[in-house]
Amino acid sequence: MKLNEWKLGAFELTWLKGGLTQLDGGAMFGVVPKPLWSKRYPVNELNQIPLRADPILLSAHGKHILIEAGMGNGRLTDKQKRNYGLVEESQILESLAAKGLTPADIEIIIMTHMHYDHCNGLVSLQDGQLVSTFPNAVIYVQELEWAEMREPNIRSRNTYWEDNWRPIEQQVKTYQDVLELLPGISLHHTGGHSQGHAIVRLESEGKLALHLADIMPSHAHNNPLWVMAYDDYPMNSIFAKEKWIKEGIAQGAWFTFYHDAIYRVVKWNESGEIIDHVGVEQ
Repeated sequence: MKLNEWKLGAFELTWLKGGLTQLDGGAMFGVVPKPLWSKRYPVNELNQIPLRADPILLSAHGKHILIEAGMGNGRLTDKQKRNYGLVEESQILESLAAKGLTPADIEIIIMTHMHYDHCNGLVSLQDGQLVSTFPNAVIYVQELEWAEMREPNIRSRNTYWEDNWRPIEQQVKTYQDVLELLPGISLHHTGGHSQGHAIVRLESEGKLALHLADIMPSHAHNNPLWVMAYDDYPMNSIFAKEKWIKEGIAQGAWFTFYHDAIYRVVKWNESGEIIDHVGVEQ
């Protein structure tokens, strides 16, 4: 199994195969007209765009850390598979095995938010029961996100599912605005896509990477004004993107992706041009 691997200083990042969906391009780019966004991201005749759901295995400070958890296996009904355009389910077990690991080896999981396409993989069906996929991991979730996960509103109940939190609730630790998880690894609450959405900042040996998760789901969303119709608080997304992208580019940061089907990592210059990248290994 071919997996994208990339180093950031002393940190090693490996993208695991977490699944592939095809969602409506209009929803993914919100009010941006199709003639604009379709020049920057592939789209099929049904107006669907390919979106990965690939967790990042972060090897740092002698620990095995996951950023996000993938689509999971056997977690969607046939109707959901059709509605969400599911093309490929997770191959997390196979991906970990390719690295000589099992789910029991994962010690920390960073969840930027708890929508189904990020957290389905936290839970597995075993002998008819839903159980934690990563039984030894501490799972970090922003406190507002965790609260809404357990008590969703009329809009968010379609993506916050009880089956995704009950089996793992004893493993969850929450935080408020900023959490320095380990040296060079910090979580920052942004809101925007969801009330409790957070991003991940990675810094090692003078090299910086920002994982902006779903406030910038693909490289084509790097314009701060290009936000998804799925965002609950779009103006918060815009303000957070404006801040983090501008500061990141000024600091020579790389930007990593969970959903992008073209790039794993990109670096932009101040004109918004891609000056370096790592493509998705097929």
